Formats: sequence, C-alpha cells, structure tokens
Amino acid sequence: MEIAVVILVLLLGLIVIAAWYVLRWVRMRRNGGVSVALRWNPDNVRSGWHLGIGRYEGEVFAWYRVWSLRTGPDRVFDRARLVVVGRRDPAGTEAYAVPGDSTVLRCESERTGPIEFAMGPGALTGFLSWLESAPPGHRIPRAS
Repeated sequence: MEIAVVILVLLLGLIVIAAWYVLRWVRMRRNGGVSVALRWNPDNVRSGWHLGIGRYEGEVFAWYRVWSLRTGPDRVFDRARLVVVGRRDPAGTEAYAVPGDSTVLRCESERTGPIEFAMGPGALTGFLSWLESAPPGHRIPRAS
C-alpha cells in the first residue's frame, strides 16, 4: 500500500512539472517569443547548444531556456552592447541541435564575450532588424 502511495505522489509531481513546462512554453510563444538555440563560449570544443525562447523586451533580448523552472530569463542581452561578427550555416551534427533551417550568428558583447545564436529565417530577420534599430540619437553598428 505504501509503495502505491509513493508512486502516485511521484506521478502527480511529474504531471505538475510537465504542465508547468507546457504552460510556460505556450505563454512565451504567444507573447512574441521565437525559437533560438544559444551557445555561450563557442570557442570551447565541448560547449553545446541550449534550446530556448527569445523575446524582445525593449532594449534587451531575453532568452529563456526550455528546460528551466525559472520564471525570469536565463540570459539577457543589451542591444547597445551586442555586435554580430560572423554568420554561418550549422556544421555536421550541429544541424540536429538547432532549430530547423537555422543560421548561426556569432556575436560579441563586452559583458558576455563571444556567443552564438542559431535561429530560423523568420527569427533571424526579426533579430537583425531589432539589433539594427535604435531610438533617435543612439548609434548602433550594422548587424548584417
């Protein structure tokens, strides 16, 4: 009898966690989120891709990791400090770890150092447009 109760509690816990992930994912997608894979420290051969949702929040690009229970963003990138330094197609097995038909952007930031974003064509166009736009009086370097 005790084993059945423990199993039932574990199953209920897993259902609650799964529901949390689904609701979080749907909410972020509805509020303008785009699928973006992120790789920090790309010069390290062992660094891997992390799937997530990116959202434009004024002057920052907030990135939320898919498998996270955090309510806030996991990484935040300031538009004024982010510069695109390269663009490439995914290579080898990397194509399986990023969203379909992705382009990889290598960016540099004073705060985070080199970082790579992988996103599909629609998300890429939106990201580059957001990066190049700026309020009057601010100068942002060209991203493309």
